[in-house]
Formats: sequence, structure tokens, C-alpha cells
Amino acid sequence: MSEKSESYKVVSDNRQARYQYEILETYEAGLQLVGTEVKSIREGKANLQDGYALIRAGEAWLINVHISPYTGSGSYFNHEPRRNRKLLLHRQEIRKLIGKVEQQGLTLVALKMYLKKGLVKVSIGLCKGKKLHDKREDLKRRQDRRDIERVMKNY
Repeated sequence: MSEKSESYKVVSDNRQARYQYEILETYEAGLQLVGTEVKSIREGKANLQDGYALIRAGEAWLINVHISPYTGSGSYFNHEPRRNRKLLLHRQEIRKLIGKVEQQGLTLVALKMYLKKGLVKVSIGLCKGKKLHDKREDLKRRQDRRDIERVMKNY
């Protein structure tokens, strides 16, 4: 049992991002965290609701992600809940993202936070914002699919 298991546990999922954005590409990135943040994430106390990523000075940063303070330790050793966290990506991935974000006006949105082989990973999506009519079209398509499945089930 010395090997780390091949487990994949989703800690937090940003479902609203899939509604508001059209996801073009996804990237998996590690996070630079302190110990109490990891413990809190293992308890499932992370929120990606308004989380996004920025690239500053050749480094990727995860911004506005809330990780609750760890309750098992005192307040002195705890972390700040909404601090900026460094994303661990390869240099060529960062260069590729810089070009797409600056030239095409795309956004980097945090989609999912999970534990993989005991490490905390974040799925980042290269996204394009949907217009109101696109959102309505998706809702209509989803409702039609549900109606068809409902009729096929009874038939």
C-alpha cells in the first residue's frame, strides 16, 4: 500500500460555468497550497463559484476561489480563504494560453477541483462567454431532449 491509489475524487464543481461559457479547451493544473488548505480541501470545503485564472508575468494565478479555513487548527496557523494561488502549468502551456487570452479575448475559468493520486488538481477551461440567445437555445435544446426521453420511456 505504499503506492498512491489511482483515485479521482471531485471536491468542487463549477456547474454555472458550463451554462455561462462555451468551453473550448480544458487544462489540468496543480495548485501551490499551504497545509491547512489541503486539509480543508480533503474535507470538501472548497468553492469555485466565481473562480477564474489570470496570467501575470509568465505565471498563472487562480483568483477568487474560496477554501474555508481548517477547523482542526488554531487561527494563527490557518490560511486566508480567498487568497490568490499559483497554478502549476508547463511553460509552453502558459505561452499558448497567453496568446489565446490576449489575442482572441477568451477567459480562463476554474471548472472543477479534484484529488488525483493524493494531489489537488484544478481543471481550467479556456472559455468564450455565451450571449443570452445562446443560453436560451441551450435551455430549449435540453428541455426538448428531456421531453423526448420522457415520451420514449413511456412508449
